[in-house]
Amino acid sequence: MTEKVLISGGTGLLGSRLTEILIKKGYHVAHLSRSKNKSTAIETIVWDVNQMQLDPKSIEKYDYIIHLAGAGIVDEAWTEKRKKTIIDSRVNSTNLLKQAIAVNQKKPKAFVAASAIGFYGIITSEHIYTENDQAGKDFLASTCELWEQSSEELKGFGFPISKIRIGLVLSKHGGALKEIAKPVKFGLGAALGSGKQYMPWIHIDDLCQLFIYCFENQKSAVFNGVAPNQMNNKEFTKTLAKVLGKPFFLPNVPSFVLKLILGDRAQLVLEGSRISAEKVKKDGFAYQFEDLETALKDIYKAN
Repeated sequence: MTEKVLISGGTGLLGSRLTEILIKKGYHVAHLSRSKNKSTAIETIVWDVNQMQLDPKSIEKYDYIIHLAGAGIVDEAWTEKRKKTIIDSRVNSTNLLKQAIAVNQKKPKAFVAASAIGFYGIITSEHIYTENDQAGKDFLASTCELWEQSSEELKGFGFPISKIRIGLVLSKHGGALKEIAKPVKFGLGAALGSGKQYMPWIHIDDLCQLFIYCFENQKSAVFNGVAPNQMNNKEFTKTLAKVLGKPFFLPNVPSFVLKLILGDRAQLVLEGSRISAEKVKKDGFAYQFEDLETALKDIYKAN
């Protein structure tokens, strides 16, 4: 019998690629979405997180749930209203799933939830963060902590729950890499701020495989969703320029310029520490793309 996977946030960058890979592996995939998507053949279950509306029976047949939904972190300035939207979209959506699962007799076999490396705080240090480290103290850390706590509350139902703290996702179809690569493609590649801040990254296919690894192996754990070999901003940009065949010689972009453009969100590109991938490697997960140059060459191979 074909096993069924339900993905919230399934039309986003990660969800779309995860859907493709799951279908190739023989799974039946459906999306939880705010509206029906007529441009796809993927089954869509409509929910309304703002109104906390979801028909429990509509999700009962699914063997696995992958929870990716959440308002974009970088899309808008971090006003108090936007911060509330970012938190509520993550916590309330998880609570809505919890309510639906609670009344269903058939429970999923496993639940895998997204989180982010922002859990550790936006800070540049020599510390290499592991899954055992405590949450940071800034806005994103608090958001991730609340996000993970809401998923943790599902444990009472008896099925395994995994949480993946995602780093910078590298994909040729969009996301942060597309924006990072723009100046590089014009020969204007430069480090940002000090250039010493780390950029924990992961190839989107490795991240998708990690989500699948967690539910297929019935994992109940927290894993960092980052590649083993990480670079600072200067090294990252220099490698990107090399892969794209572009120069890298300009002086660093001053921090104040980025702060003028991005406000509080500038922290996302001006700060960053290393995040360990040792736990998931020791657990048995195999990366396809461990080093940055190999990952970028795969992404830009069609260019």
